[in-house]
Amino acid sequence: MRVALIVEQLQSRVPGGTGRYAAELARALERTRAPADELAGWVAQGTGGRLDLPIRIRPLATPSLLLSRLWERGIGPAPRNADVVHATTLLLPPKRAAALVVTIHDVVPWTHPETLTPRGAAFHRRMGARAAREADLIVTPTASVAGQVRRILAPRAEVTPVPPGFSGDLTVPDDARERRARYVDEGGYLLFVGTAEPRKGLDTLLDALSEPSLRGQSLVVVGPRGWGGVDVGQQAEARGIGDRVSVTGRVDDSDLAALYDGASLVVMPSRAEGFGLPVLEAMKLGVPVITSDDPAMREVGGGASQTFPVGDPTSLGAVIEKVLSDSTLRAQMIDAGRVRALDFDWLDSARALWDLYDRLSG
Repeated sequence: MRVALIVEQLQSRVPGGTGRYAAELARALERTRAPADELAGWVAQGTGGRLDLPIRIRPLATPSLLLSRLWERGIGPAPRNADVVHATTLLLPPKRAAALVVTIHDVVPWTHPETLTPRGAAFHRRMGARAAREADLIVTPTASVAGQVRRILAPRAEVTPVPPGFSGDLTVPDDARERRARYVDEGGYLLFVGTAEPRKGLDTLLDALSEPSLRGQSLVVVGPRGWGGVDVGQQAEARGIGDRVSVTGRVDDSDLAALYDGASLVVMPSRAEGFGLPVLEAMKLGVPVITSDDPAMREVGGGASQTFPVGDPTSLGAVIEKVLSDSTLRAQMIDAGRVRALDFDWLDSARALWDLYDRLSG
């Protein structure tokens, strides 16, 4: 069986969680079946050399920007000689003879369009409608998103949740203390991991940090800036808490693991998510997690995390204070998180997908 994996998201300016998904999925698919089956990643012309993946990378004979414009219209080049084509985001190629699998990570373009650029929301809505018409299988990261996709898009094909796993590259290094010292003083801190953009709810977290009860707490924000002009440092200064907020930008996996290791809490205040990979990463590495009550993050937390109402900084501040002040609760959350994280394994996800590919290809 020949599987073409669309990994174009890895070439974007800010690959984000969907880029990590594409890379981890490619590695896991290769480890579980290839080369008994042929697996190849497909990207726009001229970009394949920048990918560090253990699978063959094949270029489509079109530059990246033009490719997205053509595919948005359902025309242009597509992978050749494939039995199954898997688009790992809503950038899906024109339907050809091969079975088409599409991963839909979330329904934010429909439920929270104001948190995306107008162009981005329109693009994803159009591509989502195409996926509903043309895909032979739609994959989602959670059952919550699967239900939302069925309700909002009413696709003709089956919608199957196949959760992501934990990255094997994310292990706490021996020099974790020295790595953390590049970014923050020792002594514990709140940690946010993700792209700084409106959907992530960083304004809610900064407002919570401004509460008198959290006056002694500091925050480390890890990840690149996305769209929307979310300048975390500037917003912190405007609230008078600039001296308690450190912004690292994007870091490598070793530094990220070191920052998880030194955190008192990981806080994910997002208004909407499809999965929330930092929730899984924190639980795996033994850090208590607080999230908004977004359905997908509640599902991933599986009862091991604490939640607060979306967009409510007062409630978030109260939950943070409760977890930090109750050592018994913290220990319970850490133990429950480690157990919950065992449910997520990239190799299990890859095996499930190979079975689905087999079924589609006959």
